[in-house]
Amino acid sequence: MGNRIQITACTISSRHCRCFEKLTDEELDYMNKNSVVINYNKKEVICKQGSFVSHVMYVEKGLVKVYLDNGANSLVLKMIPEGNLLGLSSLSEDHNTYQYSAMAYIDTEIRQIDIRTFRELLTRNANFAKEVIDIFSANSVQVYGRFFCLTHKQAYGRLADILLCLSERIFKKSEFHLPLSRKDLAELSGMSSETVIRMLKKFNDDGLIEMNGKELKIVDYDRLLRISETG
Repeated sequence: MGNRIQITACTISSRHCRCFEKLTDEELDYMNKNSVVINYNKKEVICKQGSFVSHVMYVEKGLVKVYLDNGANSLVLKMIPEGNLLGLSSLSEDHNTYQYSAMAYIDTEIRQIDIRTFRELLTRNANFAKEVIDIFSANSVQVYGRFFCLTHKQAYGRLADILLCLSERIFKKSEFHLPLSRKDLAELSGMSSETVIRMLKKFNDDGLIEMNGKELKIVDYDRLLRISETG
């Protein structure tokens, strides 16, 4: 399918982290000595909004949900697949708590990098710092697009966005096993589970997708893209 999608409102991080490629062997060794890999089970909380920051996290395997939570309601900001950083918004010493919560959608492997080590590498290596700034910028653009999608697109457009993003940015193919529940899809699209179930059936009946349990295939990419764009 090859990067056909140009949806700025996509929920899934699109910028694969390449900042570590800018580190020297010595700096990379220093970072690895000050990091640890932790495995999280499906639905396990990785970090809690308001808790003190001790690490920047790198998703080595899995899929992570980033969300705001006030105890009664939650708003999903984005999904983070493997190869992406988590916790950059708390790099500044003026913001020493996590600004959001994160949870593992599926079994996930996270590398926790000591935040003081990460900050030191930023001051040491300008090319590394530039890559991190570029990631910040891409994240901001994505969140702006996410809010536009939730506030201006109709329900069909929002669901089409998510299905296309999963296809293009996670699985990179048209047929895949869907790791998210109907409730997860509803949360991502700002709808009820019942509405999502009804809309998935309509997409299936209209020949846009084929669903068999958790197996999903995008049959008519162009029509689904038009629904996403006209939302």
